[in-house]
Amino acid sequence: MSSAPVFPRRSYASLRQFLTDVAWLFRHRARVQQARTMLSPAFRERLMLAVTAVNRCRYCSFAHTRMALAAGVTNAEIAQILDQTFSACPPDEAPALAYAQHWAETDATPDPAARERLSCEYGILRAAAIEAVLRMIRVGNLLGNTFDHMLFRLSGGRFGLTNDDRRLV
Repeated sequence: MSSAPVFPRRSYASLRQFLTDVAWLFRHRARVQQARTMLSPAFRERLMLAVTAVNRCRYCSFAHTRMALAAGVTNAEIAQILDQTFSACPPDEAPALAYAQHWAETDATPDPAARERLSCEYGILRAAAIEAVLRMIRVGNLLGNTFDHMLFRLSGGRFGLTNDDRRLV
C-alpha cells in the first residue's frame, strides 16, 4: 500500500499561521516603510531572492528575478543567490544575505545570536528593515506555495509541482 505523495515545499499549514504573518506586517508597517527608504531596491531584491531560494516559490522566483534585474542586479548574482551562494554579491550585503537564508531555513525563527550579529553589523534600525523585507517575502512565498499545495492536493499530485519538486517526491 503506497502512501500519498507529500508536497515538498513549505506552505501555510493553517489560516492562523497566515494571519499571524499578516498581523506582524500590519503591526510593523513603519518598519516596512523604513525598508523602502533604508535599503536600496537592489539590496531588497537580493534579500527577497535569498529567502525565495530556500522556500522555492516559483511565482516569487520569477517575479523577483525580473524585479532584481530592473534594480540592477546582475544575472550572475541572481543565479548565485538562487543557488544559495553570495560570492557575486556586494561584500557589505553578504552578512544580511546569509542571515536571510538562515532566517528562511529556520521558518522565521532565527538563532538569537544570528539576529544579534545582524544588528551589530547593520545597526538596530537597518536590521529591523531587513527583517521586515524577509517577513514580506515569506508571506509571498508561503502564499504561492500554499496555492501550489492546493493544486497538488486537488489534482492528486499531478499539478502544483515544479520539475525540481518532482525529483524530490
